[in-house]
Amino acid sequence: MAPGTMPPTTEARDVFRELGYSVSEDGADFVAERKWRRVLVTPLGADDATDPEPYLADGGSPPQLRCFVTWDESAADLREHLLDLKPPFDWAVIGVEGGGEFSVMQGAPGSP
Repeated sequence: MAPGTMPPTTEARDVFRELGYSVSEDGADFVAERKWRRVLVTPLGADDATDPEPYLADGGSPPQLRCFVTWDESAADLREHLLDLKPPFDWAVIGVEGGGEFSVMQGAPGSP
């Protein structure tokens, strides 16, 4: 079982590499790039996923694409919370399991 309080940082990088993205190696948050897409990826532990507001601001202009990666058991709740918050950018949530399996949950249709 994955430690729910620790963000799945390594697993997040592995998911994006598996999807064909190049991944920056610095920091907990990272940028994944593929073709024209540039995604700011934020791994969140189970505790962080219940209150993602501190992770929504990046100190500058909001990125066009964001992805929040959390443990599978927290992913649906995080998606619902983000739907309620209506952040001003396109986003998705990826739920990961300890064995490398993952599921992608899109943001609201037509968001932002």
